[in-house]
Amino acid sequence: MGEIEIADEEAPSPLQVRRQQQYRPVESHDKAVLQMSSLESSSGYPPRDVPLKNINVNARSNLEKNGIEGSSQYDADMIESQRESKLELFGFDSLVNILGLKSMTGQIQAPSSPKDGEDIAITLERSKKAAPKLGTMMGVFVPCLQNILGIIYYIRFSWIVGIAGIGGSLVLISLCGICTFLTGISLSAIATNGAMKGGGPYYLIGRALGPEVGVSIGLCFFLGNAVAGAMYVLGAIETFLVALPSAGIFRESITITNSTMNGTSTAVKVYSPNSHDLQLYGVIVTILLCFIVFGGVKIINRVAPTFLIPVLFSIFCIFIGIFIAPKSNSSSGITGIRLSTFKDNWSSDYQLTNNAGIPDPNGSTYWNFHALVGLFFPAVTGIMAGSNRSASLKDTQRSIPIGTLSATLTTSFMYLISAFFLGAVATRDELLTNRLLTAEVAWPIPAIIYVGIILSTLGAALQALTGAPRLLAAIANDDILPVLKYFKVTEGGEPHVATLFTAFICIGCVVMGNLDLITPAITMFFLLCYSGVNISCFLLDLLDAPSWRPRWKFHHWSLSLLGASMCIVIMFLISWAFTVVSLALASLIYYYVSIKGKAGDWGDGFKSAYFQLALRSLRSLGANQVHPKNWYPIPLIFCRPWGKLPENVPCHPKLADFANCMKKKGRGMSIFASIIDGDYYELAEDAKVACQQLSSYIGYKNCEGVAEIVVAPNMSEGFRGMVQTMGLGNLKPNIVVMRYPEIWRRENLTEIPSTFVSIINDCIVANKAVVIVKGLDEWPGEYQKQFGTIDLYWIVRDGGLMLLLSQVLLTKESFEGCKIQVFCIADEDADAEQLKADVKKFLYDLRMQADVIVVTMKSWEAAHVEGGPSQDESLEAFTSAQRRVAGYLQGIKSKSETEGTSVMADGKPVVVNEQQVDKFLYTTLKLNSTILRYSRMAAVVLVSLPPPPMNHPAYLYMEYMDLLVVNVPRLLIVRGYARNVVTLFT
Repeated sequence: MGEIEIADEEAPSPLQVRRQQQYRPVESHDKAVLQMSSLESSSGYPPRDVPLKNINVNARSNLEKNGIEGSSQYDADMIESQRESKLELFGFDSLVNILGLKSMTGQIQAPSSPKDGEDIAITLERSKKAAPKLGTMMGVFVPCLQNILGIIYYIRFSWIVGIAGIGGSLVLISLCGICTFLTGISLSAIATNGAMKGGGPYYLIGRALGPEVGVSIGLCFFLGNAVAGAMYVLGAIETFLVALPSAGIFRESITITNSTMNGTSTAVKVYSPNSHDLQLYGVIVTILLCFIVFGGVKIINRVAPTFLIPVLFSIFCIFIGIFIAPKSNSSSGITGIRLSTFKDNWSSDYQLTNNAGIPDPNGSTYWNFHALVGLFFPAVTGIMAGSNRSASLKDTQRSIPIGTLSATLTTSFMYLISAFFLGAVATRDELLTNRLLTAEVAWPIPAIIYVGIILSTLGAALQALTGAPRLLAAIANDDILPVLKYFKVTEGGEPHVATLFTAFICIGCVVMGNLDLITPAITMFFLLCYSGVNISCFLLDLLDAPSWRPRWKFHHWSLSLLGASMCIVIMFLISWAFTVVSLALASLIYYYVSIKGKAGDWGDGFKSAYFQLALRSLRSLGANQVHPKNWYPIPLIFCRPWGKLPENVPCHPKLADFANCMKKKGRGMSIFASIIDGDYYELAEDAKVACQQLSSYIGYKNCEGVAEIVVAPNMSEGFRGMVQTMGLGNLKPNIVVMRYPEIWRRENLTEIPSTFVSIINDCIVANKAVVIVKGLDEWPGEYQKQFGTIDLYWIVRDGGLMLLLSQVLLTKESFEGCKIQVFCIADEDADAEQLKADVKKFLYDLRMQADVIVVTMKSWEAAHVEGGPSQDESLEAFTSAQRRVAGYLQGIKSKSETEGTSVMADGKPVVVNEQQVDKFLYTTLKLNSTILRYSRMAAVVLVSLPPPPMNHPAYLYMEYMDLLVVNVPRLLIVRGYARNVVTLFT
């Protein structure tokens, strides 16, 4: 620290150096602190008397080699070193190093301000030669314009005006235009909320709504784009064959239909190209377009204007022709712009038509506003064409909003103006029968319109074949679905495999020839994607997380909600059947991704929603105690056993099984906690690793819970801090679960008794229930069936916790074949029958089924008068315990006489009444004998936990507990926490 090094190419980066350093707290005697305290002023200049012995002597020579003369540059470098030292003192790299502004020669370059919409690349590597990028015009505006201006405008728009009238057409255009414009606003807001990778709408939806929703909508949108490419190609080929019938290889088909116009029935011949011509030419054109796409961004950038400029020129010719109409050779139905024609065409004329769209009373299709929405809406789709190529844009945060909204407004305005002029230039009969009215009115010749139709459809097909593979490659690169791994591409690379796959789908649809059956589904996929974008923006804007800072400010959650609602309404207006099919397909993909997909945490909006919902729920719970009807067990699982576990096993496997047994149908939360002994500064990283391992293990065991690791000087202090602070509000743990320390007598585990007693006392003080599991290794697994009884030795009123645990156990598959027995311990002089009746009535009111057994037990005073226990099974264990206790008390007395003090491990004085010790031993002996007499074959036994006696050494309490649990294979020792967890009332 404090040295200036001139970095060469092999020198490690500051970030690498920082990673190799181990953090330690800064102390007042550190060298850097002393140097820092000697600085004179806040300007950062060192005083004249600061020694320069720490400065690398090679620095001056290197500077001289570089042609830098004089001491001013040398002093500046020394000052920069002092500034870096101050920053390094706080454990961070300097801002100069982080932003990568320090050159390889050691000279500092002045940082330049980023342009609006630009992000600063944080990198320490040399810049690589990037692929050519596109700007707003060629990257977003032109693709969107080409996708929106399609064959519907040239062939079907005048017919729509004839059916819906000018007024209905304006409503139709406004409805569809507002829907896409609101979607564009939502798209702009999300796209400007940070850097955006490839994938366009998929990337935005996935990062906002999660990987499952993103992949399902993204794959549907990819399929829609791929099939739409085939639709555009077939439209171009059909127009080409209509314009040049001689180009057809096969004979064209002729359909004769009857048309009724103005009360007169006439026969109309409808010429349509042969399906084999459509297939042959369509495959050839698709292959040629794929070769253009394979050429990459440069070729697409050059070819796109070639398709777009003639299209714009053809539209210009249409408007010129409308103003100079009618021409000398025009049809009689073209009147020119007249007010009378405008009035006649203002109202709608919904009616039946044949398959060719010609009005026919016997036709098969009735056209109303709903049907026209489905026909016209594809004319406004294509607003995602620019965002689909987000990986090829120079500045996504600037180009996507401007390009997308400009294209949307431009085309919507053009449609609105066209509705006015087309409705005023031709009669309704002409609008309904002349499918190529735009070509007939165009100036100077109709051939311009044919060229415009062909190039517009081919341009739209090119954009579809360009955007769809990049969308699929982006989904594959996220590595959510392993089956898509073949479509991955390197950064900046072209998605060749994805392009081949898209071309295969497109060619397959072209070979089918007739896309009328799946065209509505394509529109559904587009609308599904639009609704996903709107819902994403709605969710992010409504939650307003700190990370939500879009540069596009003209948005609001209500607009996004309106846009999503309009998308859904339009889906059902078009076809409820296709809506159900598209939603079902998206749901199937969602289900498949949720099962087979890899987990991806993208910080989606649902996580923020869950967080906000959790906060509201926590506030609604309040700080008061939870009512017994709403009480759930929240166990704090003490993972650390009283002995070592195998490596990479952070928790006893049976503890995880037991935690699941404490929750009815898995409802409730468990906190798995472990304590690491040592210094926090030294073991902080180890604690993080241990927490990750424990979390993974919890997930492996299918436990609903979280993992917590605490570093403390010892287990007692760690648990005391944990039981006070763990949890939040009413979500604090209410039950402490741990294993009974059966190995406490080993010589190297002498601290266990004091730790065990300390934990129980802490739980009593903190008002936590306690469940101690004895015989944990024999606890049944999830599918190990148990038979027999669950026996409760209900000695004290514990709020019903023991009763509730037994009922929860019955809900588990392992214990569902058992029945409950409640043993009530009473004195010999108690009214056993009355006690049994009271307990039965109490259990009946609690809706619990159990057999009640009253067991009378002789009191210690009576047994003491009679001479103590005589015929109990555990008599040998009792006498052994008496000998050990006597030896322990004698050791304390000897130590007291030698050292003059008599204290326990926790510093409290030892005040032991030997008669009281015998009473505790006798009571536990009799209870153990009763358990062995009645519950030897029980599946599990539950017994009340006696609290540690005041001023008794921890060793004696362990002796009491050992005598209580001896020879009982599977035992739960339970203590409630002075409040009811069950209630009699409904």
